[in-house]
Amino acid sequence: MRILSHEIPSAVGQTVTVAGWVHRRRRLAAVSFLILRDRSGLAQIVVKGSQAQLLDELGEETVVQVTGTVAANPQAPGGAEIVDPVIEPLTEPAATPPIELWRPTVGAGLPVVLDNAPVALRHPVVRAGWEIAAAAMHGFREALSSQDFTEIQTPKIVGTATESGANVFALDYFGGPAYLAQSPQFYKQQMVGVFERVFEVGPVFRAEPHDTVRHLAEYVSLDAEFGFITDHRDVLVMLRSAVAGMLAAVGERAGGALERLQVELPEIPVEVPVLHFSEALKIAGADPDEPDLAPADERAIGEWARREHGSEFVAVEGYPMVKRPFYTHPQPSDPRWSNSFDLLFRGMELVTGGQRLHRYSDYVAALEARGESAEAPAYSSYLQAFKHGMPPHGGFAIGLERFVARLTGAENIREVTLFPRDLHRLTP
Repeated sequence: MRILSHEIPSAVGQTVTVAGWVHRRRRLAAVSFLILRDRSGLAQIVVKGSQAQLLDELGEETVVQVTGTVAANPQAPGGAEIVDPVIEPLTEPAATPPIELWRPTVGAGLPVVLDNAPVALRHPVVRAGWEIAAAAMHGFREALSSQDFTEIQTPKIVGTATESGANVFALDYFGGPAYLAQSPQFYKQQMVGVFERVFEVGPVFRAEPHDTVRHLAEYVSLDAEFGFITDHRDVLVMLRSAVAGMLAAVGERAGGALERLQVELPEIPVEVPVLHFSEALKIAGADPDEPDLAPADERAIGEWARREHGSEFVAVEGYPMVKRPFYTHPQPSDPRWSNSFDLLFRGMELVTGGQRLHRYSDYVAALEARGESAEAPAYSSYLQAFKHGMPPHGGFAIGLERFVARLTGAENIREVTLFPRDLHRLTP
């Protein structure tokens, strides 16, 4: 039976079979080495005699199976190697990879890596970003499932485009108009009326013409929505629990990836520092009439949180209602402000969340204030839930790739995205 490379040190003296890709070949005068890569890491195979000649025929990335005896060697990966091997190619010799996967660092630039993603992602450093992302998704699911949330999956093809001001991707749907969903917001709110607590992990689509290091046209959104809250602070507490679960899972499940990227996990405080939007503007030195925070403002607030609270995380609450979607609940004491927040991580917005309206009459009034009707096709099915009773509720959405980029210190979000979609890239 095949074992993985990380199991080799525990099998000293035994005959084992491993399989994977030819990561590196080293020919010396008396002996040769084959470094084999599988999903768990690297294994060293000592090759002599006729088997050494076979190495010349096997290009790097050729898939092989190797059977041999495990011997202790402190210089080998994990302190053990395979000797007296029988090497069996499982494919024809592989073509030379577009980047040198055996080097400890990636020598190619980001465009080359992205153009050749199916192969470039095999590099242990390149793939590390998604190993962290996979662990973060696991932690998100576990954290919310442990608090009695139900995972849902909602449509990504929708008939109207009303959730936010972002541009949408239009498509032909059997001869009629349809759109790719900008978020599961309407659906997850409706499902609060069914399950009380729901979450979703899935793609969202934003046709925003941004050509920046922090924006994508398609990304993975980690969404949650739950009922019977008092206000947006309950949502922030739940968000803190979800992010703590994500960080814990990354530490437990992606330790090797963190080591390869030389990343230290931050801690999220038990109580995240919270600023009102008006206070945040003062700290950032921004115009007090500004309706939103600029990237420079977010960085200044992040520096304040590190300096004053020793925290990589800070929440800004009370954004002006004019900058929030129509379903946002206003601040009861002053309806100019909203019961919503952004969570900043290392000086950049990571999460938007807050309390939603839950009374049907409030939705009618909010839409009328925008010159729209609750009876319009764009809203009528969404508002069914509110006509038939909805509890006070709220939720949040985390951009997965942005979370990983901030965690790893990636300068460009595309570095930690499997197959980025943006203004210029639709392949591979």
